[in-house]
Amino acid sequence: MEIEVLQKRLSKALNTVSRVAVSTRAGLPILSNVLLRAEKKQLILTATNLEIATVEYVNAEVKKSGTITVPAKLIAEFVSNLPSEETVKLKAKGDKLTISAGKYKSTINGILADDFPELPKIDEVKAVKFSIDTDMFKEAVSEVIIAASNDTTRPALTGVFFNTYEGALYIASTDGYRLADRKFVDDVKSEVKAIIPALALREVMSCLADNMEVVEILVTDSQIRFRMGEVEITSKLIDASFPDYRQLIPKENKATLVLDKAEVSRMTKVAALFARESGGSVICEAKKEENSFSIYAVASEVGENSSDIETEVKADGKVALNSRYLLDAINATTEDRIRFGFSGKLSPVVIQNEKSDEYTHIIMPLKS
Repeated sequence: MEIEVLQKRLSKALNTVSRVAVSTRAGLPILSNVLLRAEKKQLILTATNLEIATVEYVNAEVKKSGTITVPAKLIAEFVSNLPSEETVKLKAKGDKLTISAGKYKSTINGILADDFPELPKIDEVKAVKFSIDTDMFKEAVSEVIIAASNDTTRPALTGVFFNTYEGALYIASTDGYRLADRKFVDDVKSEVKAIIPALALREVMSCLADNMEVVEILVTDSQIRFRMGEVEITSKLIDASFPDYRQLIPKENKATLVLDKAEVSRMTKVAALFARESGGSVICEAKKEENSFSIYAVASEVGENSSDIETEVKADGKVALNSRYLLDAINATTEDRIRFGFSGKLSPVVIQNEKSDEYTHIIMPLKS
């Protein structure tokens, strides 16, 4: 293999793919390597951890085709420190890769590509395909992924559930204490029920660049692929059953308050300072007679705090919530005003944008 490629382009691609090239499996050191494949007018960089595979295509002057794998972290850091205006020359011979640019030259010991894991294949004819605007993808995934669980003993809850409902595609996640649901694509012809690992979606989010206008998604029974410009990320699906979460969403609330998002966020942050001693628990209270909504916390050792805001209140109510979950839900909304729905101290709280029903966030109450 012998090629020439711009430093800026190579460094960006190496940083993208090297994030998944972390070997956590004993006996498979090649998983910490990146596969470099030169063919036609492209350098194709690939890395995998056997659950997620990232591929990026880079335009290059290919003088000789070939493949090699080298330690991802080492080559990424070395190339990133080369002068950005330089052209980088890569030349592989056996299991060694020589990299040179201007006055800089290094040889890295690699591993022959024969031992690199076979990449996942997707039958694009049978796969369900749809596309979504990049900005919309970022917004929707950010709103939902915050509710995904880190508890690996419940694998279904560590992912984001892509599911069709009444002709539209929704994404949802829950950790058992909160639930986020978002309409994702308005019109999907085929039925989709797939749990995508949250780690894979975070990787996709980190790869999105300003020049990427559309994310193309392909889903099969066992895998999902995201295409974004010159980057492809393929992930295994989580083989588990996601809860029937729509049954958890209250059909109606005893009272729904319309609140200023920035003010409620500030009130929550202030109350959270005093809630540290009580496991982060804050009290949200609506008073019909005073037409007010307050958030307060009491900590016997440090003191107490209370903030309130005027709003139309149709019924009295009080509920204890985890302050971090409440703040996450408020910050995930995209409008200046939110709806805060509740039905009693033991019923879940529903938080939505004031004008749109596309995003719903539910928080289970704490025992007060």
